[in-house]
Amino acid sequence: MLEEFKHAFSRPNNSHIQLILINVAVFVVLAIFMVFSLWFGFGNVFEVVHKQFSLPSGFGDFVTRPWTLITYFFTHDLRGLMHILFNMLALYWFGKLLVSYLGSDKVIAVYVLGGLAGGALYLMVYNLIPNPPEFLSGRAELVGASASVFAIMVAAATLLPDYTFFLLFFGPVKIKWIAAIYIFLSFLGSVGQNAGGEIAHLGGALIGFVYIKQLQVGVNWGGWITATLNGIAGLFSSRRTVKVTYRKEASAKRPHSATPSSISQQEIDAILDKISEGGYESLSKDEREKLFKASKK
Repeated sequence: MLEEFKHAFSRPNNSHIQLILINVAVFVVLAIFMVFSLWFGFGNVFEVVHKQFSLPSGFGDFVTRPWTLITYFFTHDLRGLMHILFNMLALYWFGKLLVSYLGSDKVIAVYVLGGLAGGALYLMVYNLIPNPPEFLSGRAELVGASASVFAIMVAAATLLPDYTFFLLFFGPVKIKWIAAIYIFLSFLGSVGQNAGGEIAHLGGALIGFVYIKQLQVGVNWGGWITATLNGIAGLFSSRRTVKVTYRKEASAKRPHSATPSSISQQEIDAILDKISEGGYESLSKDEREKLFKASKK
């Protein structure tokens, strides 16, 4: 299983699967810990641990656990499988579509931005509304990847509104209508028992729409996320470079052939950077040929 996990993470343009694996791993670890804690009578310890993953609704509690603004969207309700199951299915369908058109780095950026926006709106609604209505009373805690999934779903629907999914019992449905229905349902649910969760959905949906609109005019709101993750990854792995040296050959070279000696180190570095961003599949035929010939040196 460990080898399969490593293989999934090493594959290029596979961010939607990587995100699913992280969510499932967190769910499994917390679920096992919960069961053992209840069996052996230290349920209070589990409650303390679980609070480190869930986003509190009060600003006072949030200040003591600021990291929960990130951990909550990798954590799910442990009382059943439906919460994580539906989130991961939607993440797979819409995430796979976005990966195909935008690449893995932007899917991760949308996921994180959606989770941050959903959590921020959740905190604002619970703390900034004077005389909050009854459905916002109580000290709620937020878990779930729904805000991030809503961001990815709406981003896909904004980028490709007429793309069609074939749904059981319904047949072909354009994804813009799927997104619109889920947004409307969350809007209705924002006055229900799961008001906090539904409000977070709306925050994620909004950032998914804005992200694509900004990307279409050349502004990448998620660039800082990609740069941060690349910087962290660089701390744990050194980039392998291909050394290229010049060698004289007696025979005349064809003007359009890419020989090892005609490829500069700058070109090789640019190709390696492109692989780290978009995977080997993102290379053109000419770039692959250059890399192959340079590696034979």
